[in-house]
Amino acid sequence: MLIYPKTYVENVTKITIEFLRENNLKALILDIDNTLIDFDKNLLDGVKDWCNNLKAQDIKFYILSNTNKKEKVEKVSKELDIPYIMFAKKPFKKGFKEAKENLKLEAKEIAVVGDQILTDVIGANRSKMYSILSKPIDKRDIFLTKVKRPIEGLIIKRYLKRNGGKK
Repeated sequence: MLIYPKTYVENVTKITIEFLRENNLKALILDIDNTLIDFDKNLLDGVKDWCNNLKAQDIKFYILSNTNKKEKVEKVSKELDIPYIMFAKKPFKKGFKEAKENLKLEAKEIAVVGDQILTDVIGANRSKMYSILSKPIDKRDIFLTKVKRPIEGLIIKRYLKRNGGKK
């Protein structure tokens, strides 16, 4: 189903090389807000080491963000040494397609990781990529995201019920 992720994780650092290999995934497209950084723009603890460890094992990365704040995206991009696309207009396919072309991989070899169903998960699923929903790393959100969270909460409850409570 378009609204359900293929996998649900506590945060991005819980995605292991073993998991990626089991699912034949060679790249991760990452969201920024509440996936890599919190509301105050602090990088998630351990994400830099996690990223470097996966890169050392030939996993490719790309940032795909809906933000239009260039300085925020560039800071994370530089800190993690990952190319980016900003103002991606997720869940529309254009940004996902551009990232896929830049990664030079097939859609089925790419996982998309983000904290929102209505942008990240639906965009990944529509683009035939492996969707991974992560819990938001901060309770605080921008207004538009706050409005969507109750809807996403209901979808997550149904997803967990459908999967026997397993993420």
